[in-house]
Amino acid sequence: MKKVTIAIVYHSRSGHTERLARLLAQEMTTDRSLVHLVNVAQPDSYLDLLSSSDTIVFGCPTYFGNVSAEFKHFMERTGEFWYKQPWKDKLAAGFTLSSTINGDKLNTLESMMLFACQHSMNWISLGVLPRFLNNEQTEGQNRLASYIGLMEQCDNGERVINSQHPGDLLTAELFARRVVEVSIRYMGGQNEARG
Repeated sequence: MKKVTIAIVYHSRSGHTERLARLLAQEMTTDRSLVHLVNVAQPDSYLDLLSSSDTIVFGCPTYFGNVSAEFKHFMERTGEFWYKQPWKDKLAAGFTLSSTINGDKLNTLESMMLFACQHSMNWISLGVLPRFLNNEQTEGQNRLASYIGLMEQCDNGERVINSQHPGDLLTAELFARRVVEVSIRYMGGQNEARG
């Protein structure tokens, strides 16, 4: 059976987003999936790779309530081929992080989802419910209560990249699993429809 190809396209200024992108790539790599990491700071040779991917996962830090300038530049570069809709019906998902609990990360994910919709892509939500015990939300899975995509809280350090909050780590692992499972299911259906 053909492996699904997943590209994780990200921007990272101080290393936190890259750490998360690498973790997601590791978790998404299975015997049925092939994962490529694409840093938008690299030359534009990655556009062919994105066109041949089944799923594209977008990721960047949240700066002033939106995607970083470098990630926005990547988004705008796709305007050169957007009208041809080469990403139509591909799957898409997103992740972001900031040093505060909220930090307006939802707006960043909404920007990514809108971008994917403008390319006629199909969005994969987080698919991980928060966990409650005795009517109180725990610090475990989806502790930031996001539904549109993966949110993480990181520290503000630029010299040392500390490990993730355990709840955010668990949420990232569950999100990675979901992206792979949905991609495999979707591509299987696509192949049947073509067959």
